[in-house]
Amino acid sequence: MIRATHLSLLVTENELDMAVQAAELIEQQCKEALATRSIFNIAVSGGKTPIALFRLLSSPEWVKRIDWERTAMYWVDEHNVAPDDPKSNYSRTRNELISRVPLTRFYRIKGEKDPVKAAEDYENLLRDHFCLIPGEPPRFDCILLGVNQDGRTGSIFPGSAADVLETDRMVMDQYVHEIKSSRITMTFPVLNNARCCIFLASGKEKHHILNSALNLMAEPVLPAQKVRPINGKLCWIIDEAAYKG
Repeated sequence: MIRATHLSLLVTENELDMAVQAAELIEQQCKEALATRSIFNIAVSGGKTPIALFRLLSSPEWVKRIDWERTAMYWVDEHNVAPDDPKSNYSRTRNELISRVPLTRFYRIKGEKDPVKAAEDYENLLRDHFCLIPGEPPRFDCILLGVNQDGRTGSIFPGSAADVLETDRMVMDQYVHEIKSSRITMTFPVLNNARCCIFLASGKEKHHILNSALNLMAEPVLPAQKVRPINGKLCWIIDEAAYKG
């Protein structure tokens, strides 16, 4: 079987234009999914970068362009906090998007739990919702990702167990010594089985990461470089500052 990652790069003037490009790509993935299946499955990430996208998607024009009633939303990662904590990825998405659109199927990672239990429960939820057989990862229609200056994506930190060791689990907990906190994150088997992964990156501090991440011929070292969907699309949407450095 031929395995191919289709890479595209979109460079925009600013974060608002990034949001427009990402929204159009999500709309396209939604239409493709619903043309053959009953549900559009999307996983989203936290951080500040997707806020402009969330606000656009919940605007009067865009709220009609996505079939929210046939959309199911999941989270790539979560902090070990309660759902109303300002650090919660779910909380930010709820405030900026979910509360403003007719989305009823959303499945948060329960970060208030013991992180080991939270990861186990979320993996079981994925296994149940996607009707998976043992060893089979879910195939999301779209996964929205960001990248940090250290090259991490989701909560896959460089050198962590999820980065260098994990090949079987779909969701895992990690205690990150640098930040003295636990995270729960999806793993590469899930990310790389997606039909489409969309990275959003803005700011000149992301330029050095792009030089590596966009070279599919290079041996991947950092977590963001290791997101290479098998038989899927990989799209980086960045602003001029990230492109020029």
